[in-house]
Amino acid sequence: MFEPELLIKAQKLLDICKEQNIKIVTAESCTGGLLAGLFTEIAGSSAVFDRGFITYSNQAKHDLLGVDQELLDDYGAVSRQVAGEMAQGALQKSSADLAFAVTGIAGPGGATENKPIGLVYIGIAFKAEIKVQEFIFSAMNRSQVRLATLNAALDLAYTSVFAD
Repeated sequence: MFEPELLIKAQKLLDICKEQNIKIVTAESCTGGLLAGLFTEIAGSSAVFDRGFITYSNQAKHDLLGVDQELLDDYGAVSRQVAGEMAQGALQKSSADLAFAVTGIAGPGGATENKPIGLVYIGIAFKAEIKVQEFIFSAMNRSQVRLATLNAALDLAYTSVFAD
């Protein structure tokens, strides 16, 4: 289902989390559960994977993760602010230590002048610290944007949480 390189990268992350007794939660919009699917594709992931939230609609982001409605109205679902709140909300609504949040425009529709297809925000929350990074995956189709998002999310976790 997933490319071997992506599975290897996810396996390494799960191994580190298991060694350090870190639980993982995901909050996904544009990836629609693919990140949770990637983690759970790996045998033994239940030792560290707590749960995943698929919050495709703004209402789901608000109801399940506690994303402030004003942020959704002012900045839109695809924004740095919402990605950060999604990550924070996932931590608060779970027993995890490490949260991944993704929101973006995978296409082919949904783009605006200021928010092109391929724009993705990935939030990583580890304990009390939240890091959000913007990515633009241009010249890609929907599936490619979603898979690039998984790769970027894993890379961001490595650089922001496990950089030692």
